[in-house]
Amino acid sequence: MRYLEDFQPGEVISLGSYVVPREEILAFARQFDPQPFHVDDEAARRSIFGGLIASGWHTASICHRLLVEGLLKNTASMGSPGLDELRWLLPVRPGDELSVRLEVLACTPSRSKPDRGALKSRLEARNQKGEVVMTEVATVLFSRRSPAPT
Repeated sequence: MRYLEDFQPGEVISLGSYVVPREEILAFARQFDPQPFHVDDEAARRSIFGGLIASGWHTASICHRLLVEGLLKNTASMGSPGLDELRWLLPVRPGDELSVRLEVLACTPSRSKPDRGALKSRLEARNQKGEVVMTEVATVLFSRRSPAPT
């Protein structure tokens, strides 16, 4: 179990990889983001993307799953107050393999609640060519191993 004190700014954590199946791209988009370039091959070919691409929200969901499996399930995570930045830099296509890593930017104990603190991080997803397809800067709250003295 990792607590806030167990993370250090500059630390990089590999969160694993995931191959994005075509059928999953279609299923996610049909339910949550039914834009033509996500759900229709012909429309996607005619789009600026030149072919079917995953919804950015699908890409973010894949990254979050890897974050949970590769890190958060073994920590004292208390959830997140939100994202500071989310960028979709390149399209994700059927069959792409996404590799995700997280860099710890800061660990800040709470001033008002000594049992917890905030970890600010930058998540990066790369495709099989090593190209960065998505970045995210976010804060996650973590329990402290032993609360600071008051």
